[in-house]
Amino acid sequence: MPFSRLAAATTPTAHLGLGLAAVGRPGYINLGREDDLPAERTVDALRTRTLELLDAAYAQGVRYFDVARSYGRSEEFLADWLNARPGIDDVVVGSKWGYTYTAGWSADAETHEVKDHSLAAYERQRAESDAVLGDRLDLYQIHSLTPDSPALTDKDLHARLAEAAAQGLTIGFSTSGPAQADVIRAALQVTADGEPLFRTVQSTYNVLETSAAPALAEAHDAGLTVIVKEGMANGRLAAPQAPEALRAVAEQAGLGCDAVALAWILCRPWVGVVLSGAATVTQLVSNLHAPAVDLDADQLTRLATLAEDPRAYWERRGQLPWH
Repeated sequence: MPFSRLAAATTPTAHLGLGLAAVGRPGYINLGREDDLPAERTVDALRTRTLELLDAAYAQGVRYFDVARSYGRSEEFLADWLNARPGIDDVVVGSKWGYTYTAGWSADAETHEVKDHSLAAYERQRAESDAVLGDRLDLYQIHSLTPDSPALTDKDLHARLAEAAAQGLTIGFSTSGPAQADVIRAALQVTADGEPLFRTVQSTYNVLETSAAPALAEAHDAGLTVIVKEGMANGRLAAPQAPEALRAVAEQAGLGCDAVALAWILCRPWVGVVLSGAATVTQLVSNLHAPAVDLDADQLTRLATLAEDPRAYWERRGQLPWH
């Protein structure tokens, strides 16, 4: 399994990854993004920004990079970075299929992505990912499983995914929505040829949305690598909009709210990788201070009070505008 490469890493940032959702396309839902990226968000401008972030992340010990078919040109940008650095062979590359990018490089598109978890969508997008990333693709995840997804029950799809796994590709899934825990537990029961199909799970987990924690711990105990996304709650946990309790703990720690928010996640023994969704090198460097944050029991307790009802959390997330 490719994540065994990370187990051998000794840098404090080995459990942090870089996700390219915020820089692979001109529009996304992160708060403050209108100030984070160039005013002219051309393909070349975002390619340059992405390469800067990848260089900075790698130099600081980050070894997992996360993209998706629906993240605009994120696969292409990552492939450009890898191809220009053929000596780098210690990174793990994960991508996702199941959503198609439809915005046509516009931040004002009516529809930015379309969900399709069918076997036909897998075969089409797998060919697209292979054409861009080739043998650098280590992990292929079903993008945002929800309880109604046919990918949980489609035996033909499971067989095709199992074939890919037999050829060396790690198969995983990501989750979204207030029923993440139910989806994780259902996915743990999916088998192909009598063996568990999935080897990784990527879920939203942060101080505001904690509902998936028990199921993620079960996934870890079942042998899956747990990847945490949206640890910053799409910017809601970054200064200045961070909740008062988080800002107070960050002031005590002498570090940013972002580093504290990510450190809170790293405290969980079942977490394998926590993704940074930084859009600037300054944000990335601040995120990467998370392993240096030593939260005491009182601070952990105060941060635990920030948890919201998952339905309210996801309703608010669904109202965030694309910037």
